[in-house]
Amino acid sequence: MSVHIVIDGYNLIRQSPTLSAIEHRSLEEGREALLQRLVSYKKVRHHPVTVVFDGADADHSPDARSQWKGIRVLFSRPGELADSVIKRIVTQERERAVVVTSDRDITDFAAELGAATMDSVAFENKMNTAAHTEMNHTDFFEEEGEGWKPTTKKKGPSRRLTKRQRKSRIKTKKL
Repeated sequence: MSVHIVIDGYNLIRQSPTLSAIEHRSLEEGREALLQRLVSYKKVRHHPVTVVFDGADADHSPDARSQWKGIRVLFSRPGELADSVIKRIVTQERERAVVVTSDRDITDFAAELGAATMDSVAFENKMNTAAHTEMNHTDFFEEEGEGWKPTTKKKGPSRRLTKRQRKSRIKTKKL
């Protein structure tokens, strides 16, 4: 079962220090910067992505629905909030949806319907990791001769942690 990532666009832009700096120059540049980063993320993760923006904040009269390099972009109608559009999508998708926002009202609504939620800052970190992976992915295949080399050297129990260390590790992972 594939997941559908639904993003509160302006919330993510305004939670990100780099994207919000771009948005202060121009709202349209901020949207395009977010969409470009999402394209890089989609190349690595391949999940369907929908970004919802408030239509009232648009510089020009955008189409209500459009595609941007494989990313579905939705603008709310005049007088309607993006939150309502996101809630409508989550109602349709239910457990399949992963909602990216820092808005408490939307996260509570999505959780009630069984959708997963992720904070905007945490998702930005995921986007950065995916972009880094995409850049290094091409370098990895270009370096031939690197990789696993067969050996007869044994790596048995002498490398295993003691029982006390293993228990301690389990406890610290829970923090």
